[in-house]
Amino acid sequence: MDRSTLQGVLLSFLAFAAYAVSDASVKLLHGSLSAYEAVFFGALSGVVALPWLKARGEGYGAIFRPRRRGMWLLRAVAALCGSVGSVTAFTHLSMAEAFCLIFLMPSFVTLLSVLFLKEPVGWRRWLAVILGFVGVLVVLRPGFRELNIGHLGAVAGGLSGAVTVVMMRAYGHLESRLSLYGAGLVGPVLVAGLLMLPDFVWPTPLQWVWLMGYGLLMALANVLVMLASQRAPASLVAPAQYSQMLWAIAFGYLVFGDALEPVMALGVAIIILSGILTFLREKVRQPKGWARAPAVHPQ
Repeated sequence: MDRSTLQGVLLSFLAFAAYAVSDASVKLLHGSLSAYEAVFFGALSGVVALPWLKARGEGYGAIFRPRRRGMWLLRAVAALCGSVGSVTAFTHLSMAEAFCLIFLMPSFVTLLSVLFLKEPVGWRRWLAVILGFVGVLVVLRPGFRELNIGHLGAVAGGLSGAVTVVMMRAYGHLESRLSLYGAGLVGPVLVAGLLMLPDFVWPTPLQWVWLMGYGLLMALANVLVMLASQRAPASLVAPAQYSQMLWAIAFGYLVFGDALEPVMALGVAIIILSGILTFLREKVRQPKGWARAPAVHPQ
C-alpha cells in the first residue's frame, strides 16, 4: 500500500468517526427540538463544505443547474427523508440499534439495483440480503419487544441512502459533485424549514452546540470522504463505514448508558456480515457506476 492510498484509508476512518460524533450530537438533543428543526439547521450548516466540493472554475450556481432535473429532485427528496429518518432513529433508539437498521442499506441497494438497474444478482448477494433481514429480526425480536417510530426512521434512513447510491450509479457520472451535494442540502433546508415552523423553538446555547456539532461534523465528514476517495479506491474507503458501529457502541455505553445486549450484538454481527458480503461481491463484479457511488451516509 503506497503512501497516498494509506492516507486515503486513514481519512476514510476519520470521516466515519466524524459521522458518528455528528450522530451522537443530534442524540444529545434528546428530542428537545423537533426532528425537522434539527435537520434544517444541520443542512444549513452543511454549506460550509461547498468550497471544497466545487471544481476549479465552477460557480455555485451549478447547484441549481443539473443536467437531469428529475435525478436532482430525487436526490433532494432522498436526503430529506434520510435526514429526518436518521434524526428520529437516534432520538428514540440506542446508537447501536439505530446503526444496525441503517446498515440495511447494502441490502436495499441490491434490491433496488435489481428493480431499477436490472443488474443480475447471483446467489451470494441474495444470501447477503437474506442475512441482513435475518439480522434485523434478531435485533427487533417482533412480538417480544415494543417497536417505535425510531425503528421506522432508521429503516427509512437506510432506504433513502440506498436510493442515493442507486441513483448515483445510474446517473452520477452526468452531474457535478457540487450539484449532487447541493441537492442534498436544498431538500432538507427548504422542506424541513417549512415543516419546523409550527413547533419552532429558538435553541438554547447548549442546543446550539449540539446542532452545530451535528451539522458541521457532517459537512467535515463529507469533505473527508471526498478526499479519501481521491487517494484510495472505493474498495478501501467503503469498508471503513462499519467502524461507526464501534463508535456507536462506545458512545452508547460511555455517554448514554446503553448496554449492548447479547442478542442485539448477535443481530449487529449478522447485519455487518451481510453488508461486507454484499460489498465483496460488488468489488468482484464492479456493477454499473460503482466507482461513482462510494459509501453514502443517509443524511
